[in-house]
Amino acid sequence: MTLTAHTSDVSASQNMAAPNQGTGNNFKSNRPLPPISGFRTTVASLVKDIRLEWRSKDAINSMLFFSLLVVVVFSFSFDPTAQESRRIAGGLIWVAFLFAAIVALNQTWAREMRNQVLDAYRVSPAPANSLFLSKAIGNFLFVLLLEAVMTPLFIMFYQLRALGPAWQLVPIAVLGTWAIVINGTFFASISLRTRSREIMLPLLLFPISIPALLAMVEGTTSILSGELTARFWIALLLAYDVVFTMASLLLFETVLHAE
Repeated sequence: MTLTAHTSDVSASQNMAAPNQGTGNNFKSNRPLPPISGFRTTVASLVKDIRLEWRSKDAINSMLFFSLLVVVVFSFSFDPTAQESRRIAGGLIWVAFLFAAIVALNQTWAREMRNQVLDAYRVSPAPANSLFLSKAIGNFLFVLLLEAVMTPLFIMFYQLRALGPAWQLVPIAVLGTWAIVINGTFFASISLRTRSREIMLPLLLFPISIPALLAMVEGTTSILSGELTARFWIALLLAYDVVFTMASLLLFETVLHAE
């Protein structure tokens, strides 16, 4: 009696454990992987880039030195009148910022090549566009910081005063800077694996940036001189930014995984 009861208890225990074990195995095998948030990936990569730049200050120092050199050289080269300064200042300012931004854009992806960091991004399930947006936003913040520091120096050296609506300079600066940065970040990723990427990036970026550069220069000159309105140039910059931002986001994943 006792042996029979013990055997039946063991059999019942095994029958009760079997469904639980099967359920656990099925739950583990069918459990989906947690999705990786694109927003969190973008923020994490952006914070990492800002911390690295804050420690090294390589891009910021190079851009500031180059822009300051342009301001000083042109201020001593000629002494324009106030009216002449309003006509040429737009070209000087944006050309100086464009060449200075090349310094930061060249270093955008070079850091990721060290220790095969970029290869880790390629095999990770993180969205490729999150990495691209973090790089573009980081470069955008660095160039905006450069513009905030150098604009008062341009005003002081060239004695500039806006005769038109000065508030329109803000959207021109924001949209123009994004136009330079979004294309520069994308073409920097293309020229990353070339031997002479420092030369290849300007060759790719400058021709495609001509419409945006023209809009920035003409819009800034219109505001400083007060002769024409800058609304058309602002609308052109906005359309340019939308088109090239969408194109870069669509093509970057292909560029990232290209050999």
